[in-house]
Amino acid sequence: MAISGAVEPIVASDDVIRRSLDDAFLPALLPALAHATGDLSLMREGLLPQTLAPGAPQGGMTEEQQATAKDLALDALRHLRDGDVEAADGRDEERVLAIIKWMTGNKATEEYIPLLLEELAPSGEDPRAPQWRMPAGTAFKVAIVGAGMSGILAGIRLKQAGVPFTIIEKNVDVGGTWFENTYPGARVDVGSAFYSYSFAQKTDWPKFFSPQGTLLDYFRGVVDAYGIREHIRFNTEVLSATFDEGSAHWSLRLRTPDGEETFEAQAMISAVGQLNRPNIPEIAGRETFAGPAFHSARWGHSVDVKGKRVAVIGTGASAAQFIPAIAAEVAELYVYQRTPNWFVPVPTYHDDVPEGLQWLFRHVPYYAHWYRFWMFWMTTEGLLPAAIVDDAWPNMERSVSMENDVLRMLLTGYIQAQFADRPDLMEKVLPAYPPAAKRMILDNGIWAETLKRDNVRLITEPIARITTSGVVTTDGVERAVDVIIYGTGFTASQFLVPMRVIGRQGVDLNEQWGGDARAYMGLVVPNFPNFYMLYGPNTNIVVNGSIIYFSECEVQYVMGCMRLLIEGEARALDCRQDVHDAYNRRIDEANKKRTWGASGVNSWYKNKFGRVSQNWPFNAIEYWQQTREPDPADFVAL
Repeated sequence: MAISGAVEPIVASDDVIRRSLDDAFLPALLPALAHATGDLSLMREGLLPQTLAPGAPQGGMTEEQQATAKDLALDALRHLRDGDVEAADGRDEERVLAIIKWMTGNKATEEYIPLLLEELAPSGEDPRAPQWRMPAGTAFKVAIVGAGMSGILAGIRLKQAGVPFTIIEKNVDVGGTWFENTYPGARVDVGSAFYSYSFAQKTDWPKFFSPQGTLLDYFRGVVDAYGIREHIRFNTEVLSATFDEGSAHWSLRLRTPDGEETFEAQAMISAVGQLNRPNIPEIAGRETFAGPAFHSARWGHSVDVKGKRVAVIGTGASAAQFIPAIAAEVAELYVYQRTPNWFVPVPTYHDDVPEGLQWLFRHVPYYAHWYRFWMFWMTTEGLLPAAIVDDAWPNMERSVSMENDVLRMLLTGYIQAQFADRPDLMEKVLPAYPPAAKRMILDNGIWAETLKRDNVRLITEPIARITTSGVVTTDGVERAVDVIIYGTGFTASQFLVPMRVIGRQGVDLNEQWGGDARAYMGLVVPNFPNFYMLYGPNTNIVVNGSIIYFSECEVQYVMGCMRLLIEGEARALDCRQDVHDAYNRRIDEANKKRTWGASGVNSWYKNKFGRVSQNWPFNAIEYWQQTREPDPADFVAL
């Protein structure tokens, strides 16, 4: 696995460097060179990108700016190659602050420095690794449920601290969602450089946005590199978990290939995620359909759709990926849309990372890190202001603030340009709700191209029922199909289902929640001592983070709790109810002031009560700050 800190010396000729610069992402390259050489003059005021328009090449740099930047970069790379400059101190806080101020147009402040010094760790270091180890002879064991991205991460950190653990995984391999979702076209909608662990970054991603197979290989590689596989029990499902107050242990009831058994641990970490249980809509007659029918997360690979008439119900993120992937193969494709999506233009969405850019990642110190920070800022911290509600803003139905309206106009212009030749489709695909109220979808033009195909029909009339041979809409039209595919998302708000978790005094967690899941920090819940959730309530992100970034924050907090338990006198720590409630009031109030909370459009961000139980409403750095270490005063010691 190629780690971005382990740069190779530059021995290439000027011509090779020039050709590589043609593939460079310049808004991150100049900061990297300034960081590596100590020459802050490389970041000239006149080169700062002036626009945050989605999809703008080179971050909005003009052709003239790009030419100047390439000349500066060539000169700096020559100096590095020829030994004319000494490698600068990579942890110089003043230099890091100057760089982030330039990259963000002076919007980022000193509070980002500690975070960036973790992200910009020198080669071979892992600042987020636990700086403590469990004393020898300590009787303490942890059960982790799930070997997806967050479960793997928890295992790595526990192993580094010398804490015994077992990961219990229902599948035959690691990867979680990237093992289960094998539908055509499956890929991540966060840039590869950001959708990766901070301590295991790669310089050789083949695609800007990794497909499912690449990500699965990445997580397999991390598991093997860190020796985690030997700690995993595959083909084993947790049916229930019960806290025993007498022993302060969790007792997990497991279904294994050999039958049921019990597994005990002092602490339990749920790493089952939010998007792992497919949502199959209740449509009259659904069970009567005579042909193959399946959900995208359980793709029917034995079903050959080539030359078939196919109905796809749903147009969310997964459907927007697999619909273009199968459109050319099927005879007829009927796409049933309930709500149109906002599409964000990303021209490189399906593109290979060019050879020159990969060369620069390998040879320029800190380049991959600053490239990752650009994604962090521009796709998270930089976009959050456009999702914040202005109470005085008129016409809240279509936008919620000036910033949100500017984003709406930019995205509207993109959609209008894509469908200018098809006004019949335009009126169906243009959303009427504010951007970011629902999940926005990345696009490189393939959605419009697909819907314009002669064999594709976009249908917006609601579905009335399903028959043995097709789908009937409320206008009475029945369309005969051979296959039905559900692209209808997941039961995201039903956390932990179908697993039962029983806490103190026999309290069932799902009964305590009553369908309205809440947690302190998204991690801990009163009455459930030594139980931790990764990707729990209100830790999903819309425009303000990467789930891997959030998982690293969460595991940092959990490891702090483990240390309190191992080094302290308490056998168990139970979150205080008043602390939990005050935290959730703050989260709820903030979510009401975000597009996803203020808009009435349907989305999986809200539960059946209309409360946003999924999303984190603040800056990504705020979650990092609040999860640095647990406050013992937030817990009742048992």
